[in-house]
Amino acid sequence: MTSQALTIDVYSDVVCPWCFIGKRRLEQALDTVKERDSARVIWRPFQLNPTMPKAGMDRRVYLEAKFGGSGELNTMQDRVAAVGISVGIEFAFDRIARTPNTFDAHRLIWFAQQQGRQDAVVEELFHGYFEEGFNIGDAELLSSLAERAGLERDKVIRLLRSEEGVDAVRQEEARGHQLGIRGVPYFVLNEKTTVSGAQPAETFVAAIEQMTR
Repeated sequence: MTSQALTIDVYSDVVCPWCFIGKRRLEQALDTVKERDSARVIWRPFQLNPTMPKAGMDRRVYLEAKFGGSGELNTMQDRVAAVGISVGIEFAFDRIARTPNTFDAHRLIWFAQQQGRQDAVVEELFHGYFEEGFNIGDAELLSSLAERAGLERDKVIRLLRSEEGVDAVRQEEARGHQLGIRGVPYFVLNEKTTVSGAQPAETFVAAIEQMTR
């Protein structure tokens, strides 16, 4: 157990399967060091596809172009799915029709932090996208997932129809780039120790314990 309050900034994108896996592995580590309830985990935005059209794109077309064909994409997805099972995630890639623009999802995550429901919203976004195949670029579906996480649906609808949080999300994302982040998930522990990637739980445990020495 750490002798100081533990704050973890997690830079991630909700369409990144390794970010979902990283969330589970971090949770495993926090359970191991008995910090699950006391650690302050803050989710920060990092769009993997910042130029994605507002309406998103056909997921298979987009990813086959990115990874070099259907064979490569299927191999990648099979590998991710196998790792997912090891941490209790049932990836359902065949259900996902579109790769969305995630900016509004990040605005929702920013808003949820103020409401004390950020982790619950992040969990619903990951679950909704990767296990249920929801289009999390759609305002109606975002509102439904937010409601499942304990937020008031009407407030979320107003948020998404406004410009609230736009500047804040852009500033947080710019901060990630200033830190030199090129890929996610990326974890910053107490603003000094970093863990890059969805590392095994043991790696997180070691990083947490190192700060107490």
